[in-house]
Amino acid sequence: MNQTATPNSYSYHRPVMVDEVLSLFRGTTGLLVDATYGGGGHTAALLQSNPELRVLGIDRDLDAITRVPVGLDDPALHLVAANFGDLEKILAHEVPSGDLAGALFDLGVSSHQLDTAVRGFSYHSSGPLDMRMGPDATHSAADIVNHWSADEIARVLRDYGEERFAWRIANAVVKARPHADTAELGRVVADAVPAAARRRKHPARRTFQALRIAVNGELAALRSGLDAAIDAIRPGGRIVVISYHSLEDRIVKRRFAEGTVGCTCPPDLPVCACGTVAELRRLTRKAMRPTPQEIENNPRARSAILRAVEKVAS
Repeated sequence: MNQTATPNSYSYHRPVMVDEVLSLFRGTTGLLVDATYGGGGHTAALLQSNPELRVLGIDRDLDAITRVPVGLDDPALHLVAANFGDLEKILAHEVPSGDLAGALFDLGVSSHQLDTAVRGFSYHSSGPLDMRMGPDATHSAADIVNHWSADEIARVLRDYGEERFAWRIANAVVKARPHADTAELGRVVADAVPAAARRRKHPARRTFQALRIAVNGELAALRSGLDAAIDAIRPGGRIVVISYHSLEDRIVKRRFAEGTVGCTCPPDLPVCACGTVAELRRLTRKAMRPTPQEIENNPRARSAILRAVEKVAS
């Protein structure tokens, strides 16, 4: 492998829970999908630890595909610029044999996206209200805050940010139009929130999360991507998902729980009549969290939640 592609090559994005990911995929051979390639940190660690592994790296962000040198010259790695929500189509084109050994999803926004002001993901710095992860997004955050109604904005903040002050914020956003700057929008949101609610975390945190999810259709992509991975993976293959907020984790938890359900016949029936067979087996009894040491070294890992399953039946 390219000597620059080491787990320490994290200038673009610092991956979380690398040791846990390596442990869960230990012994995996064949093709693994890294559905959120990002800076290539997880992929680099996986390829370096296992010479029997090949990786199909997917990312909708063209920066991640074209500007990151990690592993680009490694024959074991193939990169595709695409949205993992289209994973079924991607796999049909890239893996016609259907022999998939594993899938990794590291959800949310990358360090590079957060730290690049021009991408518009952060309320901590001044930048355009963009938030598009890739060219496939049909609208920007500016389109939402400047053109959607207060009712529509409140729905986005409530459904995707679980924001209890959604109405207050939405009305303030509409009243202060037009918006062109992330820092300015952050101030508008902060001013709309009661003073008592500003004391812990930044009051714009949930609003920016909600706008980002709406712009990029993240929850719908997660549902379709998970279904495609579960359908495509071979028996014995593993799926690992790292999420960063309750909305993502809820989708993952429910889908994995559905897959682990086996026979639904009454317990007193001597022979199964329903024919239902569990397709998944939990590898993590409870959600895994980063260690205190990792959180100290990388504070952005604090909210990470890891869940993993193994395919047991087609």
